[in-house]
Amino acid sequence: MALETLKDVKKIGGFRVIRGKPAIADWDAYEESRKYYPIHITDDKNMISFKIQDGPVKENGVNGCQVDTLIEAARIMIEGLNAKYPCMENEQALTKLEEALVWLENRKKDREKRGVEGHNKL
Repeated sequence: MALETLKDVKKIGGFRVIRGKPAIADWDAYEESRKYYPIHITDDKNMISFKIQDGPVKENGVNGCQVDTLIEAARIMIEGLNAKYPCMENEQALTKLEEALVWLENRKKDREKRGVEGHNKL
């Protein structure tokens, strides 16, 4: 049911959503493609998978998604469920997920201002 809420979603967190069984049979080639397309939805298996960023972006380039992308996916799913089955608990969950995204964005801006964003530095 929750995954159905993503049926028309083409992008999450700036990443294109890939749907269906990968045509690539070779595991290494599939893993390489995940650097560029880290979100994969397999509707018939009711699955969503995320390749997570490995290492700092400025040192390794973008090779996966950040935790804020997972939060965004959860927000979209709960929004869809709340449209069908509205309740206070869904509204509260949405508020908290949106707050989490704001705090992560604030953290990123602070790190950018200090010149440490994209690096393993405090």
